[in-house]
Amino acid sequence: MPETQKTGNSNLRLQRLIAIASSILLVAKFVAYYLTNSVSVLTDALESIVNVVAGFIGLYSLYVSAKPRDIDHPYGHGKAEFISAAVEGTLVLSAGILIIYSAAKNFIAPVPIQKLDVGIYLIGGTAIINWILGYLSLSQGKRNNSLALIASGKHLQSDTYSTAGIIAGLILISVTHFLWIDGVVAIGFGIFIVYTGYKIIRASLAGIMDEADMKLLDKMVELLEKNRRDNWVDLHNLRVIKYGNVLHLDCHLTVPWYFNIHQAHFEIDELGKLIRGNFGESLELFVHNDGCLYFQCHICKKNDCPVRQHSFKQTVEWTLDNSLQNEKHTLKDLEEASK
Repeated sequence: MPETQKTGNSNLRLQRLIAIASSILLVAKFVAYYLTNSVSVLTDALESIVNVVAGFIGLYSLYVSAKPRDIDHPYGHGKAEFISAAVEGTLVLSAGILIIYSAAKNFIAPVPIQKLDVGIYLIGGTAIINWILGYLSLSQGKRNNSLALIASGKHLQSDTYSTAGIIAGLILISVTHFLWIDGVVAIGFGIFIVYTGYKIIRASLAGIMDEADMKLLDKMVELLEKNRRDNWVDLHNLRVIKYGNVLHLDCHLTVPWYFNIHQAHFEIDELGKLIRGNFGESLELFVHNDGCLYFQCHICKKNDCPVRQHSFKQTVEWTLDNSLQNEKHTLKDLEEASK
């Protein structure tokens, strides 16, 4: 089984667990609300509805993204994860607005709160389970470059933090008997949930629009610069696109012009091994080989070059800025960098 398919199946299993667990936790939170009449507990329950819906949307998106590529989808189905994350972010944001509305309404017509101890125990248990699921989802999502799992993990952990705050508010109410604390807590975490939803939507739209991930590119360029081989004369026009858990890397690699096809391809293989060893096996490389030109002798440190026309002066350090440019580096780049 291909590595990308194994990764997709692993993501799918975890998302299935999250969807089932979210359904059970939803029931527990509504029981807690029924027992306590607390608007802040209702806040938690409303967000859990989003958890369940988003969990099943994420499950379907991972099912789609795990499908192998076909004629109609030559790059695979990974974009489904970005759409899933956008829907989930919208649901989270909507839940936050609804929570703020419910809390404000409670200020106008407050409802007596009861059985706080039972409510605290119930939603406290859901918080622990949510945090564990969120941690697992975030860890696997980052490891496998899955935006759907990362979105689920962030959502679950934000739910955990909001639940912890709600528990603190309920404890404070039980001690002080100030019922207005219930509404204040609900509004505060409603605002936090709206912000979380915005961030998820922002990340998903960036993926849909193929926005460059500058942090990822910077790490990749730094790795290549530290481990560059003498036969890698130059690297430019570097681009990375995410399709679900698969990274598609596109670049131009300059090697000695007299290399035959096998020698040039060997250098591409070495480049691929280096990147996969640090960024995971779910990687596809589209590397264009350039032959070096005479004016690049000044920046080429290959000692055993049989056709060198100019003496070596200094290599051009690969940086994020100059690696993204679609032009070969020359001695001019060194002069500009020294200014």
